[in-house]
Amino acid sequence: MKFWDDIRHKFSLSMYARIKNSMPKMSDTEAEALNAGDSWWEAELFRGNPNWQQLLQLKLSELSPEEQSFLNNETQTLCGMLDDWKIVHTDKDLPPQVWAFLKEAGFFGMVIAKEYGGKGFSAAAHSAVVMKIATKSLTAAVTAMVPNSLGPGELLYHYGTAQQKQTYLPRLAKGLEIPCFALTGPEVGSDASSMPDKGIVCKGQYAGQEVLGIRLNFSKRYITLAPVATLIGLAFKLYDPDHLLGDKKDIGITVCLLPRSHPGVEVGDRHIPLDQAFMNGTVQGHNVFVPIDWVIGGQDQVGKGWHMLVECLSIGRSISLPAISCAYGALCYLTTGAYAALREQFTMPIGQFEGVQESLAKIAGFSVMLDACRRLTITANDQGLKPAVASAIAKYHMTEIGRKILNHAMDIHGGRGIMMGPNNYLGRAYQGMPICITVEGANILTRNLIIYGQGAMSCHPYIRKLIEAVSQEGSETKTNNFDNLLFGYVGYIIRNISRSLVYKCSFGLAAKAPHSHLSRLYQKLSTLSACYSVASDMALMSLGGNLKRKERLSARLGDVMSYMYMASAVLKAYYDLHEPEEEKASTQWAVEYCLYEGGEALNELIRNFPNPIVKWSMRILLQPFGNPYKLPSDSLEQKLAKQMLTNSPLRKRLSQLVYLKLDPNDAVGRVEMAFQALITAQPILDQLKAWVHEGKLKRSHSHAEQANQAFEHGWLDEAELQAVMHCEALRNQIIQVDAFAADKI
Repeated sequence: MKFWDDIRHKFSLSMYARIKNSMPKMSDTEAEALNAGDSWWEAELFRGNPNWQQLLQLKLSELSPEEQSFLNNETQTLCGMLDDWKIVHTDKDLPPQVWAFLKEAGFFGMVIAKEYGGKGFSAAAHSAVVMKIATKSLTAAVTAMVPNSLGPGELLYHYGTAQQKQTYLPRLAKGLEIPCFALTGPEVGSDASSMPDKGIVCKGQYAGQEVLGIRLNFSKRYITLAPVATLIGLAFKLYDPDHLLGDKKDIGITVCLLPRSHPGVEVGDRHIPLDQAFMNGTVQGHNVFVPIDWVIGGQDQVGKGWHMLVECLSIGRSISLPAISCAYGALCYLTTGAYAALREQFTMPIGQFEGVQESLAKIAGFSVMLDACRRLTITANDQGLKPAVASAIAKYHMTEIGRKILNHAMDIHGGRGIMMGPNNYLGRAYQGMPICITVEGANILTRNLIIYGQGAMSCHPYIRKLIEAVSQEGSETKTNNFDNLLFGYVGYIIRNISRSLVYKCSFGLAAKAPHSHLSRLYQKLSTLSACYSVASDMALMSLGGNLKRKERLSARLGDVMSYMYMASAVLKAYYDLHEPEEEKASTQWAVEYCLYEGGEALNELIRNFPNPIVKWSMRILLQPFGNPYKLPSDSLEQKLAKQMLTNSPLRKRLSQLVYLKLDPNDAVGRVEMAFQALITAQPILDQLKAWVHEGKLKRSHSHAEQANQAFEHGWLDEAELQAVMHCEALRNQIIQVDAFAADKI
């Protein structure tokens, strides 16, 4: 026994030294970001043995009757007031009556608790409202979402003093105060630690008395709602050179509240974010003195600003920006499917061409992924969690998928999509999508550093504990705590390697799966999860702290986890719909796509791994023949594309996410009217096509001319003729584009 104890002791000491020496240096802001938030379902996938029953038994967030009423009434009314062409092209602002309605109806207080005069809505309601508004106007959606996302209201609610809450939250809820949050500046983007904006603790005069306060100097830009804000949340670095607060000189990032009217505060000129009209601009201040009580949370919260921001960001970025992406997915599904059915070239609808069907299928599959990921992630918020990793996955992947969907939709619409005007329902969304990609955490940073970095810290059962144990112990000693953690970790790795080998050798058949039409997909996902867990630990063990600097390897590890998360969200959504046969194809496409992309990310991780011994060990253990997963087949994509050309259940479900009014004066409504007219006339059009094939009617004639000839021959009755003529009139309208006199542009 002594022999084995000596070996264990030496191994433990060796690993202790290795872990301690390989721990990367990181700034306080990096440490806060990586350690913030709660783990969620992604932790099950990270650890290699997902409990599918846990996921399937989860109750996804639903709207309450009050929230549904707000969506059906106030939100619908707001959308009906919006003329996005006039807002963006002419006025460069929302109309006064829209601003007034946003305030009076409570849009700015959706997430503020009822005790402070707000709506007290759930994350699901916040998401649904922003989503519907975005399908009509991005400017209006951003204006409504910002006060409910990361900003003074959110920070006050979670961290403010009782007095601050009583003073400001009721005014914010009623729209008497318009908030903005000033974080970014000329030198400050993703690296908040480089913030040059400073506050010096000092004494000064306020309201005729000498009080302890802060002397501020700052310059901020890219601040949404700044031009109209009356209350500014300001992030800055606080210093206490005279030790008025304590022993520390460098207090750290702090957040305070500034009324716009406060002396020295200057709201500057507007920015124009990709030609959108929502308010965005600059805020500066020189020698601005504020009482220390204006720090959010009071004096006790000085230096804790970055922790506040990171925790609130993990909530906010999982709601608003994913909601906009999901809105665009649903909008593209409805309008592009309709347009592909109505628009004809070479005497047939363009939706029947295989090349177009490839893009249609991707729009369909991606739209399913977006809505499923949105619903799963907001459920974490509604359960009171701060889902840091799920939030980062949702923000990065949903905005990127939103961009892909818009690209495919624009490709199919062609000239109809690029000619701007009141009847273009895609152009502004296409212009504005990069805004969603840029804000609340740049996507490149999120993918390369945050998703896996936070995932390893919050989802791994041992890594954080081991790092904490090493940080707390001296290098000469090793406690039983570290010893137990280390050998627990070793056992965890052995179990995962064994599981991955069993799953791989059985082609996933050994993996447990729920009883489902798509059980094989669950098994494949379990297999990928087991392999991923092994790859993750091999990367962590071999690279240690250097993995932080290997950003592309970290990104690929994050990609595998992300695609597993999105695939499981799709399976969960399908399960909750009671696995309808009509949506099996779209679900299968989405999961197969995620499996392929996840497998490809793992394959690229192995191919580019710098340590050759670990690289070939990974290859032999995990992917001896490369990526085992395949992209969805052509026949499956053709099935999805054909569904988009019909009144499918998926189309009806996604239409609930969109502002849809059957009005010839509404661009989207007009397309829907034309599509429904086509559905009605389709049997007659098919008969006309058969008569053309038989030589009874001329191919060169339009459908209207063919119908008139058939009517004259007595082959069609009056009602059938009118159905075709109505369809053709609407079809002609929706393929037109806007044109302007030279002096009107």
